[in-house]
Amino acid sequence: MIELQITIKLFLRESARLDKFGLPFIIHKEAMFESLTARLQSIFNKLRGKARLSPQDIDSALREVRLSLLEADVHYKVVKEFLDRVRQRALGEEVMSSFTPAQQVIKIVRDEMINILGDGGELRYASSPPTTIMLFGLQGGGKTTTAGKLAILLKKQGKKPLLIATDVRRPAAIQQLQKVGKAVGCDVYADAGQKDPLGIAKAGIDFAKRKGYDVVIVDTQGRLHLDDELLGELEEMEKALNPHNAILVLDGMTGQDAVNIAMGFSKLRIDGYILTKMDGDARGGAALSISFITQKPIMFLGVGERYDAIEPFHPERLVSRILGMGDVLTLIEKIESAMEETEEELPTSFENFTLNDFLRELRRMHKLGPLEHILSLIPGASNVRVGPQEEKMLKKFEAIVLSMTKEERENPSIIDGSRKRRIAKGSGTTVQEVNLLLKRFEEAKQLAKTLSARRIRRWP
Repeated sequence: MIELQITIKLFLRESARLDKFGLPFIIHKEAMFESLTARLQSIFNKLRGKARLSPQDIDSALREVRLSLLEADVHYKVVKEFLDRVRQRALGEEVMSSFTPAQQVIKIVRDEMINILGDGGELRYASSPPTTIMLFGLQGGGKTTTAGKLAILLKKQGKKPLLIATDVRRPAAIQQLQKVGKAVGCDVYADAGQKDPLGIAKAGIDFAKRKGYDVVIVDTQGRLHLDDELLGELEEMEKALNPHNAILVLDGMTGQDAVNIAMGFSKLRIDGYILTKMDGDARGGAALSISFITQKPIMFLGVGERYDAIEPFHPERLVSRILGMGDVLTLIEKIESAMEETEEELPTSFENFTLNDFLRELRRMHKLGPLEHILSLIPGASNVRVGPQEEKMLKKFEAIVLSMTKEERENPSIIDGSRKRRIAKGSGTTVQEVNLLLKRFEEAKQLAKTLSARRIRRWP
């Protein structure tokens, strides 16, 4: 679809020359695995400079890799197993006799990192609804927010989810889940007068059956620390409900501590994990340790504060991002999802690209999520950081277009100095920012015409 190619082309083009926004791009927080990615790329660059690799070269590189992984808070058992596997293969014939030894080593590192991460887990669905999902986790790990994120994900798949609030001890826990439910457009079952979490859960599931809900998401009780009382209550609930999916929600920024927390919940049946706050995890130790140590899969990653910022876990894609290779498949899926939500707006031709079309593209970019996360998916742009000023500029662009008349949007050539001053005043911006918007529009218009003339029908 031409619209998809134009959106992707615009992203790739702008990522290659980010100063086109007219603002300095700044680092405002570390992105997923930023430190680890930078260290590994530095190590690989040293290897690329050698025509042949000696055993000493490989040992030296692996020592640096070891330090990088330990600094990323990867569990020491995982580091040892990973390096043993890489060393055995790297010293084999496939590398030592290769004309591109560095590329072979990088491929081996990629393959073994995927093996360490394990296979991604998937939700199991009941043969007759409702499917039951129980979420466990410590207080502050993002469990309640994750319940809302899962609800949005399920709604996009055509499901009708129900959230069930069973945390009757933590102050305002029920109100928090109700707030989340309202934000994501999902019903919440709660009973403030009931003090038995298991009784609430059973009543909520019965309610779901009567009202035709496809999935119930049980938000269980959380604590700041594990204790026998909490584990006993959760174990009783898990055995009584026998959920189709028992998922432990872990804070992805805790590194090796996530493994310790997972082991603390080992008395319960855990089918898999959801790692939260992965957009700000500069180390990544939790993701690279949890599956190998516990032999349970990672199922989803929380990659932002927005309720739609959750992704199914794909080991090969995550490794590509760790190694700075981007993740184009995830980017395309995000764009396709954004397009499906506005399918009725798709134009039939880009020969007459107007500011209305440009406004639609700006809104679609906003739906994809923060620019920094999107850029992390693009090969070669994973280390580029954008700050809040750049996100704010996109919102300003939208306000500027909305301040124009219908005639101005369809024919920008009539926008003279006096019109620019009126538009700037109406949008709360400056004339310089209006000029910048018009410049960006002309570039997008030219690209749209070029792609339309070439009749590009699929992404190469």
